[in-house]
Amino acid sequence: MLPLLVSSQIREADAYTIANEPISSIDLMERASKAFVGWFVNHFQDKEQAISVYCGTGNNGGDGLAIARLLCEHSFCNLSVFVARFSEKATANFQTNLERLKAANIQVNELTSGAELPSETAEIIIDALLGSGLNKPLAGDYKKLVEHLNTIDATKVAVDVPTGFYTEGDIPDDATVLKADLVITFQLPKINFLLPESAAFMHKCEVVQIGLSQDFLCQVDTTYYYIEEQDIRQIYKARGRFSHKGTYGHALIIAGKDETMGAALLSSSACAHAGAGLTTACIPQRGLTALNSYQPEVMVVLRESDKLPEVDWDKFTTIGVGPGIGKGDDTLALLKAISEKFNKPIVVDADALNVLAGNNELLAKLPKASVITPHMKEFDRLFGEHKNWWQRLQTAKKKAIELGLHIILKNDFTITAAPNGKLYFNSTGNPAMASGGMGDVLTGIITALLSQTYSPLHACLLGVYLHGKAGDELALPNRMQVVLPGAIIKQLPVTMAKFNS
Repeated sequence: MLPLLVSSQIREADAYTIANEPISSIDLMERASKAFVGWFVNHFQDKEQAISVYCGTGNNGGDGLAIARLLCEHSFCNLSVFVARFSEKATANFQTNLERLKAANIQVNELTSGAELPSETAEIIIDALLGSGLNKPLAGDYKKLVEHLNTIDATKVAVDVPTGFYTEGDIPDDATVLKADLVITFQLPKINFLLPESAAFMHKCEVVQIGLSQDFLCQVDTTYYYIEEQDIRQIYKARGRFSHKGTYGHALIIAGKDETMGAALLSSSACAHAGAGLTTACIPQRGLTALNSYQPEVMVVLRESDKLPEVDWDKFTTIGVGPGIGKGDDTLALLKAISEKFNKPIVVDADALNVLAGNNELLAKLPKASVITPHMKEFDRLFGEHKNWWQRLQTAKKKAIELGLHIILKNDFTITAAPNGKLYFNSTGNPAMASGGMGDVLTGIITALLSQTYSPLHACLLGVYLHGKAGDELALPNRMQVVLPGAIIKQLPVTMAKFNS
């Protein structure tokens, strides 16, 4: 798993690499600048384009100066370099790269405090004014400069972090941030890049490797992790010979009302396609014909209103409850009955979450290690209003520990908060999947994985990843604008088969 670091830990990683590789600080900066330029020249191939590089006097500015020199070496010589001299402070690495730039006969234009800002005709603006670790909003000359750059019609590429952007913590509502079309960031994505607030300030992010110490990254104590394909390959269990339907568990999906049977059909079908050995849907009588027509492989237990049927609860490996089930007293009664009759981890979604939001005592009585799967509004109904996603991360961590639950907070980079105090960001999925019913499918997938004796944490990580990966395999090659939940269900076995090798 890729650890995600706060800015102080990134500085520690730099220092550890410098001390233990060993490598000088200026050479590590050169390596980072080469990584940036390597990506840039492969994607911006018109060497006649006018490029302006705006640099501060710290290490981010030092990166910018090195990038300007390296671009010139690659024959991008229609360059203008601006240094924001808004204070007397400058880092040693900035000074070294300034001298190297001047030695290469590249002109440097200095912007001083209070001076009139230059008119700008560049087609590409490279932002290297301020890097990570910002702890207060831009003010004064930097604020004025960034506001000026935001008015210019040019492609804006930020070095590591857009100037003014907070890489972790709350982003103030009135923050002035350079709006970047592209961020080329070093070694690891920054945590706030993975939260929805970043969309206002960056369109795309690319990560380039700069060779920070893997020893440090492997042992660093962090709350945040990014899940990659190699992690899923370690979790995924291929089916063995002589296994049978009993090997892969028996999942019960409690879902649907007369008018919302679609949610029950999607969740139970997803459960079957994701590999539950047996799937039973607990549905109203009127849904029987629809289920038999849509997915005959799914067995049925019929229910009446708030009454759970008389069944042998011990035969079920896990339960998924909530999709389309309604928000009334009957759902509350169903949840109370489940909490009394079933003590293995379950998956709770949709309407069931909204009922739990008004019943904290019942939320606390869910079987330990269970999974809840709220989207943003459901999360806030459960745990109170939040001003931003950073606050939601902290609440998710706290509540997962406190309640002993796994909380899947749905997002572009869906986050799993685990009872171990860790937060795991998913790396798959795309905007084409933004359609009703996707959450029902995810509930079915995670329920299926729990039934196959994956641990609750692994069921969450694997389920969210496979759900998004199936969507990627459908949408991205064909540039599809919309992928429907039913298509995800059919793709699931194909996606999963690729992890068998």
